[in-house]
Amino acid sequence: MNQGELARIAKAMVAKNKGILAADESSGTITKRFNSIKIESSEENRRTYREMLFTAPGAAEYISGVILYDETIRQKTKDGTPFPEYLAKQGIIPGIKVDTGAKPLAFFKGETITEGLDGLRERLVEYYKLGARFAKWRAVIDIGDGIPTSFAIEANAHALARYAALCQENDIVPIVEPEVLMDGAHTIERCEEVTITVLQTVFDQLFEHRILLEGMVLKPNMVISGKKAPKRAGPEQVAEATLRVLKRHVPPAVPGIAFLSGGQSSEEATLHLSLMNKAGPLPWSLTFSYGRALQDDALKTWAGQPANFAAAQKQMAKRARLNSLATTGSYSSSMESQAA
Repeated sequence: MNQGELARIAKAMVAKNKGILAADESSGTITKRFNSIKIESSEENRRTYREMLFTAPGAAEYISGVILYDETIRQKTKDGTPFPEYLAKQGIIPGIKVDTGAKPLAFFKGETITEGLDGLRERLVEYYKLGARFAKWRAVIDIGDGIPTSFAIEANAHALARYAALCQENDIVPIVEPEVLMDGAHTIERCEEVTITVLQTVFDQLFEHRILLEGMVLKPNMVISGKKAPKRAGPEQVAEATLRVLKRHVPPAVPGIAFLSGGQSSEEATLHLSLMNKAGPLPWSLTFSYGRALQDDALKTWAGQPANFAAAQKQMAKRARLNSLATTGSYSSSMESQAA
């Protein structure tokens, strides 16, 4: 394990004014996205869409890294340059999603365990050769009647730590992603309570597995009300609760926290991030690792039409720039209409 190199890459991933583009949708997820704009999810359409995102003029100024999917890391731009090589030339670090998805946890109704540890060491060796310098593994924790159980939290935290250890052994920076979902009707207080337990358990496991904290990036949920909650907490309350939890449960040795958007609207995710950074100084860099919240506007603008390619790239660059402003606490909602 090259500790110096791991720490250098982790720091570059959460560099000032920059964040991470999550373009690691599985074939099933990208098919759902393409269905929404009524185009076929063919390999060539997926390649074209990813190229549109990666080559958006100006986006490299605000994007530090891109999380790729197994198919995508093997694809090329239309002029024949492998995507990881193209990104690296732009100063963007290529990364790779390595889990194989959340599956039902046997005997624990409504709970899941993320799979993909079998053969992971060998896959990491191959991904490193293909250009990946960081990886991602997502654990999913749902809130509902009687869940999450402490066993499901512990099982997922243990898997995250085993994954992180295998990454660092292969000089790949692990993004550790324990996501508490916002799908239910729970209050922000309930989300805070669960997020505290999850983060505490995850860092206990990372410590047990001898993870180099300086050589990882945390990708957590924000502390937020469930989508179906009768009354949802406002942006200031979300920022306050999230910072309170992170300050108490994330060691300052971690170089950065890159939030997932987790079902929030693009504007919501950007505003929450900005309010948190406005409340600084903070012990770690606070940035974004957004998928939908960076891609949605670009996807709708593109709609599979070659004529819309450049306009869609402008939408991608716009969202990247607004989120870059959020990393310094200088974004405001009024900028949405100005940027348009």
